[in-house]
Amino acid sequence: MLIYADNAATTPVDPSVLRAMMPYFENVFYNATSSHVGGMMARHAVTQARNQIAGHLGANASDIIFTSGSTEAIAMAMLGLARADTEGRRHIVTAATEHSAVLDCCAYLEARGFTVTRLGVDPHGRIDIDEARAVITEATLLVSIMAVNNETGVVHDLRPFADIAHAKGAVMMTDATQAYGKIPIDVEAQGVDLLTMSGHKIYGPKGVGALYVRRDRIAGLEPLVYGGGQESGLRSGTLNVPGIVGLGAAGSAAHERMQEDHTRIADLRNRFEQAMTSLPGVSVNAADAVRSSTISNIMFEGIDVAALVGELPHVAMSAGSACHGAAGKASHVLQAMGRTAQQAIASLRFSFGRFTTDDEIDRLIDDIRRSHETLRSGVIAA
Repeated sequence: MLIYADNAATTPVDPSVLRAMMPYFENVFYNATSSHVGGMMARHAVTQARNQIAGHLGANASDIIFTSGSTEAIAMAMLGLARADTEGRRHIVTAATEHSAVLDCCAYLEARGFTVTRLGVDPHGRIDIDEARAVITEATLLVSIMAVNNETGVVHDLRPFADIAHAKGAVMMTDATQAYGKIPIDVEAQGVDLLTMSGHKIYGPKGVGALYVRRDRIAGLEPLVYGGGQESGLRSGTLNVPGIVGLGAAGSAAHERMQEDHTRIADLRNRFEQAMTSLPGVSVNAADAVRSSTISNIMFEGIDVAALVGELPHVAMSAGSACHGAAGKASHVLQAMGRTAQQAIASLRFSFGRFTTDDEIDRLIDDIRRSHETLRSGVIAA
């Protein structure tokens, strides 16, 4: 039976979310921009979801733009801001450990004349705030720091970066894909101007997400898609009404049970990590940082990790990010933390969620222990 330990890649749809979505597949299937009664019903559902998500963030509903997910939202934010009138600001500051969706946009803009500074991190993945203070200037357009790292679970305190950015007139953005619905977010308290999220990380459907845009600080974003003018002209195209309903329902469920989920999942993760670190040569990457309860990045030194993965075909786990992780490719996140390429390749990400059971953790620990002992014995014998 499959042991699912890859919740950072995607989560199953919560049954309550599926129930909320079903009427918008079956009965209220209308286009939300249609002027008839059916369209008004669909539009009301979209408005309700927009209000739900805004409430989760401490934001205005008018500042929520629906997208196909975080990757699109990140591109909309970064490229849309860069293509707008930026008053000569051509500098972007981000972290070396960001998701590839951010780093690839940075590379795209860099090739077109922007300057990009990628902040370093310490061995536990924490960003040096003093370096940020030194490099953010009046020429800086955007500072983009993710709320929770997708490979290590490291949680970043966004407010200090926002304060530095705002003091220089720059915009503060966060990729909250691994944070929304799992840790409290308040865009006002944290000073966030742009925020991205995806439904499928919080037991909602794939193919839907949102971009928060603080309109009172950002005069305009250039759209990436033109057409019908939906979403305040920022994202044309027919709205995915069932998906949007699902995102709102998933976000609401996640916020209602946030503390309950956090406590239970943290207990499971801690038990797993204690068992792993009792094995020779095994350690937790970013162990000393504040981390999300859901992600555990484990380094297995002294054995062939590819062989370990081969011994565990029934375990769903990840070598780094599921979005950008070719087999055998060393994680840029772990290398930025000072790990060698060999150590990075020897690391596996396990991520747990609402539907992870005690039995799954017990079986996962037993199966890894057994395989680790077998492989280590083979190395010693050789």
